[in-house]
Amino acid sequence: MKEAAINLEKMTAEINLMENAAYVVIDGQLTKVTPKQFGEDTIIWKDGKVLDVIRSQRTRINGQDVI
Repeated sequence: MKEAAINLEKMTAEINLMENAAYVVIDGQLTKVTPKQFGEDTIIWKDGKVLDVIRSQRTRINGQDVI
């Protein structure tokens, strides 16, 4: 998995559009939010910037003894 190519002089990044992901940019810093098999990501904003990402996971019940 190749990371995003970042050009600090131009403040640009090149990402792979064939890869499923979300990207957050805060003050010029790029953070990749990777996908998970099941679940939900919630973005918390404060003063126009992303403060947190809350990740929850769903587990389907298929007769397991323990989850």
